[in-house]
Amino acid sequence: MSVVINALDNVNARLYVDQRCLYFQKPLLESGTLGAKCNTQMVIPHLTENYGASRDPPEKQAPMCTVHSFPHNIDHCLTWARSEFDGLLEKTPAEVNTYLSNPSEYTNAMRNAGDAQARDNLERVLDCLDRDKCDTFEDCITWARLKFEDYFANRVKQLTFTFPEDAATSTGAPFWSAPKRFPRPLQFSTSDLSHLNFVMSAAILRSESFGIPIPDWVKNPRKVADAVDRVIVPDFQPKEGVKVVTDEKATSLSTASVDDADVINDLITKLERCRTNLTPTFRMKPIQFEKNLVTFENSRLDDDTNYHMDVIAGLANMRARNYSIPEVDKLKAKFIAGRIIPAIATSTAMATGLVCLELYKVLDGGHKVEDYRNTFANLALPLFSMAEPVPPKVIKHQETSWTVWDRWTLGNNPTLRELIQWLKDKGLKAYSISCGNCLLFNSMFPRHKERMDRTIADLGREVAKLEIPLYRRHLDVVVACEDEEDNDVDIPLVSIYFR
Repeated sequence: MSVVINALDNVNARLYVDQRCLYFQKPLLESGTLGAKCNTQMVIPHLTENYGASRDPPEKQAPMCTVHSFPHNIDHCLTWARSEFDGLLEKTPAEVNTYLSNPSEYTNAMRNAGDAQARDNLERVLDCLDRDKCDTFEDCITWARLKFEDYFANRVKQLTFTFPEDAATSTGAPFWSAPKRFPRPLQFSTSDLSHLNFVMSAAILRSESFGIPIPDWVKNPRKVADAVDRVIVPDFQPKEGVKVVTDEKATSLSTASVDDADVINDLITKLERCRTNLTPTFRMKPIQFEKNLVTFENSRLDDDTNYHMDVIAGLANMRARNYSIPEVDKLKAKFIAGRIIPAIATSTAMATGLVCLELYKVLDGGHKVEDYRNTFANLALPLFSMAEPVPPKVIKHQETSWTVWDRWTLGNNPTLRELIQWLKDKGLKAYSISCGNCLLFNSMFPRHKERMDRTIADLGREVAKLEIPLYRRHLDVVVACEDEEDNDVDIPLVSIYFR
């Protein structure tokens, strides 16, 4: 292989290919499209920086308190809906299965963590296996109906109880001032098809999670309405002293408590008691949102009858109704929630043509960095911008310099002591040496000094559990080093030759 040309649809895959091209010193012609936008990037060994050397800034996201308590546009509602869908139907069932696969290991991990996150995880698992456990489809209907009441009535009532319409901030300004919208609770009605459709869709997915057969009558709105009418909904009682996160910089809605450890122990006891009522083979089925499984280009594989978007659109639109936000149809909700941006043939063709022009230069060989071009284009403006690729960052230490493309080699099957001395001769003090995911040496661990006279290859086999085939002549180690002034120095990958 002499060159790699990317056609990938996610950043993680691009970073992986970039690392492999970096390792094997192969040119990479990287490109991507986003609607009317397209870009190309040339990654040429020893001439340009690699793809992973620079990252786009993260997308600006709405504050957590806005999404969870004070939404003011449909995007906030859909973000919340996706989060609730993933939590209820994917993450919680997966957490249940993790617990059931190894109860003692799971509970010990939660007990050792002892924080609000561990408490929340245990509460969700206990709810799934005890209070909210479903054995029949009617149980799923009950669960869905009570979820509607919780999401769109009780939570709103609690929020407006904590912050009444005439509430004021500490400065005396109205609390419910723009962009905040004062919410109104919804009154469930079986005559409202959007209410009924949400309950039906949520119940169907809940039954899938528990492996409960879906009855034929579920498609009959009248029979579903009759089943929903039989659900007993408790009256709402507002709670005093409930804390609602209003800090836009907050990253978590969970609040730590001094008695978390006691609560966790109590939850673990209840879980153990609950587990005795389950069959040994009981497991839940986590449900992934369809957009996580297929791409827009493969949208013909999307199953619009799997009720995923019915639940997400229902959650988002009911919440929008709470806050008097304009609602959206299921298709638009899918585009926003799935972050789908249609591919445009024109921008794709342009990126392909630009990459092919650079490919000729790569195959011809011998070109300087200024001969190559990176391109960014936006056909909607229109904007066309070309620039020379950025050279790789040069790191200098004493009389030595290197870039991310360089690799250091050490032959004759060296021992750990010889590797450390070899680096010391370069003015570098190695304090950590790893191979794969395993630590071969760390200066902070006294027992690691017993390994000093062992060869790196033997340590790789025994500590890192490497299976080295007969044709393999070397292994790679990552070394963390400091200079004489204890400043970290990033050095290249070190290849240890033992044959």
